[in-house]
Amino acid sequence: VDTETIRQGQLVLVLSAAVLVLVLVIEKAGRMIETIFDHDRLDVYRLASDLQQRILTLSQAFPREEAYSLTDQIRRSSRSVGANIAEAWAKRRYLAHFVSKLTDADGESNETLHWIDTALACGYLTSEQHRDLCREYEHVGAMLGRMIASPDSWCLEHRRTHAR
Repeated sequence: VDTETIRQGQLVLVLSAAVLVLVLVIEKAGRMIETIFDHDRLDVYRLASDLQQRILTLSQAFPREEAYSLTDQIRRSSRSVGANIAEAWAKRRYLAHFVSKLTDADGESNETLHWIDTALACGYLTSEQHRDLCREYEHVGAMLGRMIASPDSWCLEHRRTHAR
């Protein structure tokens, strides 16, 4: 075996290793989640914000005598969902704080569902409006539930300590 054949064999081994590394990098990149820096880029936050606006619009048709009861409560709880998601995002350096605020957001989402049921029972929402809002708030709850179940993939401290 001459020197040229040995060099070609070594080159083939180096190229094969490089191709394998490249394949692994591409595979990992395909599974990577987009880095989100601001809470307003979270799908769950966007949905909660859209729902709060829909609640505001629909509640404008509620009777005046509900202004300081049902109208105020449903608006307050619907606004609080997004506010708690934003606060959770700001506190994602600490897993327990992050989960706590997401749990608050989920609680506010469920409170809003209660007020949506109440508005239907009082005749202030149609069955279709009720069904659509419930479906959307249940989707918010499912999204929050997934975040609560795997907070380590969202929290900064965990990412930093496990990236090494």
